[in-house]
Parts: sequence; C-alpha cells; structure tokens
Amino acid sequence: MIVTRHISLDNDCISKLQPYVTRHKGNFSAAVREIIDHVGKSVYPNNSSAMDASLFKWVLSETDGLLIPDNVLNEIIDPMRMNSLRKLEEYLNHRFGELEWDINIGLTSDNDTNPSDVLAQIKGESGKIKFIARILAQYLVKNSLRQSPLEIKSVVRFNDCMKVEFSRSNCKDALNSLVTFFGGADDVVKAIKSRPDFWRAVIDRHILSNFNMVTVHRNYFEDLLANNIPLGEITIENLAKKPIREIPLNEMLLLIKEVYETSRVADRVEIDKETIILFHNYRAKEAIEKIKKILITLLEANGHLYDAKSTANMIVLTHRPDVGMKVDEIVDNLKTSSSRVDQELIMFVTYLKGLKDIPDIPLSLSALGRKTGKSLMQEYEKENGIKDWNLETFKKAFEMINSKLHIESEWKLEGKNLLYTVHKCNIATEGNKFDKYVCHTARETFKGALNYAFGNRAELDVRKLLTHGDKFCEVVIKIP
Repeated sequence: MIVTRHISLDNDCISKLQPYVTRHKGNFSAAVREIIDHVGKSVYPNNSSAMDASLFKWVLSETDGLLIPDNVLNEIIDPMRMNSLRKLEEYLNHRFGELEWDINIGLTSDNDTNPSDVLAQIKGESGKIKFIARILAQYLVKNSLRQSPLEIKSVVRFNDCMKVEFSRSNCKDALNSLVTFFGGADDVVKAIKSRPDFWRAVIDRHILSNFNMVTVHRNYFEDLLANNIPLGEITIENLAKKPIREIPLNEMLLLIKEVYETSRVADRVEIDKETIILFHNYRAKEAIEKIKKILITLLEANGHLYDAKSTANMIVLTHRPDVGMKVDEIVDNLKTSSSRVDQELIMFVTYLKGLKDIPDIPLSLSALGRKTGKSLMQEYEKENGIKDWNLETFKKAFEMINSKLHIESEWKLEGKNLLYTVHKCNIATEGNKFDKYVCHTARETFKGALNYAFGNRAELDVRKLLTHGDKFCEVVIKIP
C-alpha cells in the first residue's frame, strides 16, 4: 500500500538529498526510499556492516600493501563489468556513494570495451583513496589478462587525489606491476601465515641477539664448512632472476649491498661509483680474509676483477678494469690464433711481470690466473674435440701447455689420484730471481683450468710449494 504524505524540507536537507536524486534521475520518491532503506540497515545490527571510524581507519592502514583475494574481489565488483569502463565507473561511484565514502572515481580510456590505455582518477579522503585505487587496479589488471593485459605504468598521489595510469602489456609484466605498486607486503604476509611457528622463532632469535644473526643459503654455508670459497651467490641470482654473469655491474653492486646487509654478513655496505666499502665487526683475521676472497670471487663470476684492502672493521674493494680488459684481449687472441697458443701465453706472462710493481694486486692476479686457465681449457677443448674431461685428458692438456712454457713437470697416477710435480718453472724464475707474483698466478691458472674441467668434484691437495721454501711444487688431484 502506498501512503501519500506532504513534508517540508529546508535547503540544507535538499542539498543532502541531491546526490540520491541525481542517481535516480530526478525521481525524488526513489531517492527518499533509498535513504530510508540505508538508515534501516544502520539501525538493525543484523543487516549492518557499519564500523567504528577509528577501527575502520586502522583496518585501512594495516591492509596497506596487501592484495585482496580474488574471490573477495569478485564479490565486491562483478568481473562482467569489465565489458564497459563507463559502466564500471558508474557502478563504483554508486557503490561507494551508498557507503557514504565521499569518493569520486573517473575512468578515461582510448576504448570503452577493449582499452590500450586507461587513466583512473580517484578523489576523496586521503585515507580511503589508496584503498580504492588498490581495489580498482587489481580489478582492471586481473580481469584484463585473458584479452588485453593492462600493466600499471605509474601511480601519482596528491593530498586528496590519486592517478593510476595503465597501458596494454603482457600477463607477466601486468601482474608484476600490481605487486610493485600495491602489493609490496603481500608475499611477506603469505609466507609468514604459511609457516607462522618458523617465522616467529626466526624473529625471536634476531631480536634476542640484537640482530647479530646471519642468514645465508644452505649451499653457501656448506662451502664454508668444507673450507671452500663459494663460487657464486644463489640469493643474488634468485633476486636478479638471471645468472650472475648477465647482471650489469651497477645492479650487481646494489644486490651485494642488499644481500650482505639483510643477511647480516656485513653491518653496512656503501657503494661509491664502482667501489664497495663493507663495514663489519669480525675479530678473526682469517674470517676477514675469507670474506675478501668470497667477494673477489663473486665479482669475478660477474665478469669484473677487483682488488681488496682491509682494516680492523672495513673491507674496500676497488674495480680493476685494466686487468679485465687485458684478460679479454688475451681471450680474443686465443680464440683467433689457435696455432699461436705459445705466443699468447708468453704475452700473458710478460704482462704479469709488468704488473708486479703495482702494489696490492695479489687478488687481481688470482682472478686473472683462474680466468686464463678456464680460457685455455676451453680453447683446448674445441681444438681437440673433448666431450668429457677425465684425469688423462687433463694431463695431456697441461703437458702441452707446460711444454710451450718450458715448465719441467711430471705426472704420476697414484691409484685413482694424479700426482703433479713441477721441478722447474721458467716463467716464474728469471736467472736466479724468483717472482712470487708470477708463480702465484701460474698456480691460479692451474686451479682455474682444474675447476673448468671438473667443477667442485676436484679436490687439490698441496704437498709442496716453492713459495714455502720447498725445492719444487707438488700437488695431488683427487676426483671421487
């Protein structure tokens, strides 16, 4: 039954009714019915989702950086509304108008049903516009994936306005952009919820130790236990999503800073152009030296040679591109002059002798030697059609190299092991003068070749060294 009543309203009441009248296209009665219905829901708790203002503000703050589950998003906005951006805009303004959020949403695009570019503009209260922008961005990205994926290109925020720009892209970049701009804490929260006991224990230990805990990859830790220098950094490769060799140097330095600081291996890492300064509080000299070698090896794996100096609480690594360029030159010559390996090796040794007067370079020479050893084996492998390396093929390769460098050596099998003895090294000895730098680099060249042929399977047992006062060098190669 319809009951007709006459009521009087002042201008203030009429202005408050105006948004409802506009939404119902001038139908004053429909506008009043909506207001009455809305008030009724607020009065009766069973039909109300009203929330205290301070609690609501806290909820918005605490969910910042979290994406809404897809099933909840679909309940908030029907996926079928993606068929028209104009209708989506009308629906959202109506939906949030019902909630009296005092929000205005505008969507502009190059095409209403299949857009390549979209600009979303949300105006209103500062605490609410980011929440709505997140819902809208997630809705547009997720529901565009099947047809024309939309990637978030930029997010600009003013006091009472946010603008989100979308452009057509691919599924991977579209989803990544959603995490980058609105879901920064999503993976973290999911990980914690999946294993709460584990993360509670980890956090407690860090707090109790005043954040003096160190967190490293299991393979990295295993290398340290085996007294080996880790050949790479798995965490860095995982973060970069590509092999270490393919990471640009400037990006590599930032990743080292991030990984070494967050793992607590270092207290602080500073980067000055291409120089790395690592601050620490380690007391054992041996530990500091090992960290130096790990960093040198890591940067070498990235294709760059560095020198390192250390003080009581600081390690400084300096880029040596001059050495790196020389290595590249040697490698290029070896590739194009396979019949002149001996001349290239002599050039290499001559260059080493020129380096000996430069202070503080042993670590660069180590890297240089290992890289050259690897290059020599690669060229020998190509020339001789080597498919798989074994002790016999490795022995033949170095017999050839040693003969060209006039190194007097001897090889003997001891069961499954190979005994390698150098009686006289002409490249390290000039007259009666022994060059420890050249000797050191020649040994590193041998190690680089061995590592290329056998990887971590090879174990090198050093028995005698000229640098230790022995009359000859003797090592045993063990392959399980």
